[in-house]
Amino acid sequence: MERKIGTVSRGVRCPIIREGDDLAAIVSQSVLSAAEAEGFELRDRDVIAVTESIVARAQGNYASVDAIAADVKEKLGGETIGVMFPILSRNRFAICLKGIAKGAKKVVLMLSYPSDEVGNELVSIDKLDEAGINPYSDVLSLETYRKLFGENRHEFTGIDYVSYYGDLIRSCGAEVEIIFANHPKEILKYTKNVLTCDIHTRARTNRILKANGAERVCGLDDIMTASVDGSGYNEAFGLLGSNKSTEDMVKLFPRNCQPLVQDIQKQVLQACGKHVEVMVYGVGAFKDPVGKIWELADPCVSPAYTPGLEGTPNELKLKYLADNDFAQLKGEELQKAIEAKIREKEDNLVGNMASQGTTPRRLTDLIGSLCDLTSGSGDKGTPIVLVQGYFDNFTN
Repeated sequence: MERKIGTVSRGVRCPIIREGDDLAAIVSQSVLSAAEAEGFELRDRDVIAVTESIVARAQGNYASVDAIAADVKEKLGGETIGVMFPILSRNRFAICLKGIAKGAKKVVLMLSYPSDEVGNELVSIDKLDEAGINPYSDVLSLETYRKLFGENRHEFTGIDYVSYYGDLIRSCGAEVEIIFANHPKEILKYTKNVLTCDIHTRARTNRILKANGAERVCGLDDIMTASVDGSGYNEAFGLLGSNKSTEDMVKLFPRNCQPLVQDIQKQVLQACGKHVEVMVYGVGAFKDPVGKIWELADPCVSPAYTPGLEGTPNELKLKYLADNDFAQLKGEELQKAIEAKIREKEDNLVGNMASQGTTPRRLTDLIGSLCDLTSGSGDKGTPIVLVQGYFDNFTN
């Protein structure tokens, strides 16, 4: 019988994960049990995706505010520290900021505007236009910002992050000065010791600071790269990818995930003879069209995956073929012609007009985004996602 279903994404439930749990066994058994309970079969090249959160939980990869403070103080001197370009997030940055503030006597907080790196808005671009402000050249003090734009609460959270971050720093015993600017070297007028908090633009920011006389420059990926008094750590990403666990603790991005994905792949193969692909995923790489927020607050979508997920899709655009190459055909004749074209396609379609509009991206970014939307981040209870049929095409 002809298959009628293509790609299917399923959220898979599993127990609440605690530190020390055998995650590979839990994931493998959860997927196999779901298949038995719901009446579907695993196939070769199915993708099992595991959210980074439960990987870090099983690893016990946490860091306290005090551990962050100690590391910041050691690496940046503990006096006046510039904190540049943080994202506006209670979950992603607020607890990190508490640790940073506890490791300094004064924090000069430099916020990018009109929004942070991922699109959280401090002021609308229209208001900037009305006030005659050029965000590429103008540096605003807190007083000027308030005079021009007043209080601006986040569309979704209702938080005035300027006040929130300022109060948070003061509550940790540090003095705070807030400025609004977009050129990295502006911070050097206030201090030569700088913590850059941007995610995807951090290499450029650090390079500019060092070229303009900064004495000590660290990124979030330089903080908590080694254990502090028994804390968790991430040697590759530091605090990048962390999020709130408690009011005094962050969960770090998981470390050394490659053995996990290979172990899950091996256990599934032994259990049912199917060669699945496995990946760990964080937040997806999509952008919200309403709030204009780019969801990718992690340093990458997938920190570990099996080799079969390397690369990008290599697809033809069916509507292009139907409207151009086979415009005179219809029905079964059209279907057979397109199927033949797919079977004969080249291994690399980059530049081929018949592939226009497919915009190949990395498989892990595409599948990770699908999984993030499937699992959600709340109470669905499905931190494992099974994707079937992703590598199928019209001929299967």
